[in-house]
Amino acid sequence: MSKDLKPKQKLGKVNSGKTRLITAAIILVAVAGGGFAAYRYNTNKPVEVPVAAVRKSDFVTTVKVRGEIRSTRSKILAAPQVPNPKITKLAESGKMVRAGQSVIEFDTATLENYYLDRNSLLRTIDSEVVQTKASHKITDEADSMSLMTSGYDVQRAELEASKAEILSEIEGAKTRIDVGISKGALDQVKVTVKSHDVSQQADLDRLQTRKDKAERDMTRVKSYLSKMAVRAPSDGIVNILPNFRAQGSWGSTPPPFKEGDNAWTGAAIAEIPDLSEMRIELKLDEVDRGKIKLGQPVKIRVDAIPDKEFDAELTWVSPIAALEFSRSRSAEKSFPAHALLKNLDPRLRPGMSASAEIVIERLPASLLIPLKASFSQGGKPAVWLQRGNNFVVTAIEVGRRNETDIVVVAGIKEGDRVALENPAEVAKRSKKF
Repeated sequence: MSKDLKPKQKLGKVNSGKTRLITAAIILVAVAGGGFAAYRYNTNKPVEVPVAAVRKSDFVTTVKVRGEIRSTRSKILAAPQVPNPKITKLAESGKMVRAGQSVIEFDTATLENYYLDRNSLLRTIDSEVVQTKASHKITDEADSMSLMTSGYDVQRAELEASKAEILSEIEGAKTRIDVGISKGALDQVKVTVKSHDVSQQADLDRLQTRKDKAERDMTRVKSYLSKMAVRAPSDGIVNILPNFRAQGSWGSTPPPFKEGDNAWTGAAIAEIPDLSEMRIELKLDEVDRGKIKLGQPVKIRVDAIPDKEFDAELTWVSPIAALEFSRSRSAEKSFPAHALLKNLDPRLRPGMSASAEIVIERLPASLLIPLKASFSQGGKPAVWLQRGNNFVVTAIEVGRRNETDIVVVAGIKEGDRVALENPAEVAKRSKKF
């Protein structure tokens, strides 16, 4: 062979090209096989889509609010009309008491000391009266003596003057002057006696005034002392009320009264509620006020009695908003309301916290689906309706809705099962794991 002739392929190159082609083919087959295996794995793996049954039930629209259980009739035990009442003894809240039993007792030490002081003052005044009368008696006797002496002097002067006819003219004039002097002295003694009488009466009147005041003070303090123990007017359970003047209670729930607290005149400290009739006191938001009407039914759950639901009826809604101040001092408006409980429980106590649902609207025998089962398809409501192992998009007509359910007017029937999530999205999530 001539050395100028060159082969089209070099020796050994043919095998390497074929090898690359075979390797590429094997890789493609492996990838396809892996993809097919993955596809088979994912399509065979069950995908759990959450579903809910279309049900027929009452559709209820409610307003949810928190409140406290209270008695409609309570006998309030208040601080008496005494200065600076301080609580020294207080019955335990929730304790059963009998009529006449002491519930609240106040500090009597200050009043007792004042009573003793007034009593001591009264005895002192009585002693001063005795001394003053004795002094007056001595003065009266001295005045009587002076008055009698002056009278004798006048009589003696007049007797001497009667001798003027047989005496010289000078002696007669002298005796007449003596009569005038004696009469003047007698008049002066009478004026002095009268002034003594007035002064003595003033002294006695002043002492009597002090005595009367001391006696009035003693009577008043005695009446105070008789009020320092507040007793139960009837049998019942004591409920201690909050102390709105307690330090640090601004903007927060005030603590109840306790022993050692300084009360004020007329302060409501405790109550003995009538447990035969109870109500829940509510505070409605301004946005809910327009939905509320008297007579609407209320469902109540008491925090302390979770195993029972109570029925109530809305009996009063304030026409005027009440302002509430928080710690941030921003005022919030709410409308106070009452709902009377129709069924009671012996475990109910005033002050218990509760949740209330005021039934605004009730549509009986409505077709309902959960709120999250509905989605928008082309701007219209639809559901994923289950058909065997598949889900079909189905348009529906909806009516009213609340926080959990939607009323379905047409498109599905009772017993149908609808997806609560998009099945495609559930399948996507399942492939990631």
